[in-house]
Amino acid sequence: MSADTDGRGRDSPNAPVEITLSLGENGDLWMARDEETGVASQGETREAALENLDEAVALYRGDVGRAPTDEEVVAVGIEPDANASGDLPDVLK
Repeated sequence: MSADTDGRGRDSPNAPVEITLSLGENGDLWMARDEETGVASQGETREAALENLDEAVALYRGDVGRAPTDEEVVAVGIEPDANASGDLPDVLK
């Protein structure tokens, strides 16, 4: 059986994915692991663990990335109009 690809050699969102989902030893966190990449994540619910895994795998593959909005920048204490590239607030230094 062949898997669909997105033209870059990666599986499409509809291709089968093997994921291991288990409850942690203390019973308070769910662990999710993508078997193809070895990337793992966790969450307080199964759904949260799987959502976190989706994000972690996307980051691993380099599929995520966008410039932050002005609102997101302001939320972390940076004034977009007064900031030159490379200037960081003290909290990020």
